[in-house]
Amino acid sequence: MTKKGIILLSGGLDSATVAAMAIKEGFNLSAITFNYSQRHEIEIKCAEKLVCYFKMDGHVIITIQSEIFRSALIPKSGIEVPKNREIIECEIPETYVPARNILFLSYALAYAESTGAQDIFIGANAVDYSGYPDCRPEFFTAFKQMADIGTKAGTEGRGFTIHTPLINLKKHEIIKAGMELGVDYSLTHSCYDPLPDGTSCGECDSCFLRRKGFIEAGFSDPVKYREK
Repeated sequence: MTKKGIILLSGGLDSATVAAMAIKEGFNLSAITFNYSQRHEIEIKCAEKLVCYFKMDGHVIITIQSEIFRSALIPKSGIEVPKNREIIECEIPETYVPARNILFLSYALAYAESTGAQDIFIGANAVDYSGYPDCRPEFFTAFKQMADIGTKAGTEGRGFTIHTPLINLKKHEIIKAGMELGVDYSLTHSCYDPLPDGTSCGECDSCFLRRKGFIEAGFSDPVKYREK
């Protein structure tokens, strides 16, 4: 029996893997993607490709005004994307976008309740990540509690489940899982600061974690990186 699910689909490696996992579990997915004038808007095009690839039921693209954010991911902020840095989990980098997952999940919650879905999927990871506070298990536990208290569905006993299947996996484990499910990673994008043609910089945190993950998983990364 199929079930309705909403997935936060960024166009990245993690959300593509989560989509494959959810579909394997019998969910019919509708995707929600966000345009907040991030440097890596190419990921929105990747999300559109993934929606077709996975034959999802629907796709909503939400535009959020970038003026409310201060982050290296927003060109208007005037902050450079950190490159070739040592990733230290206790340090929150300049690529952190204030309250991003709170906002994104709130939109997904509204979409879910409006369509009768009780399951929300997100590709958050608390192991190989850049130190973002809104990627930790305790954040998602708290969000679920808020969702169940603050919605009609929740107060009527039809609470929500926030699925974070990658939360405790290392990047190479995520890639291995995706490869086993047949995910086409050439359709994904991870770089925080790509070239105009979409070529990945190869030096930001996200590129570092992705390249390291593919090497440790024993697979070739199909995306193009800038030549040094």
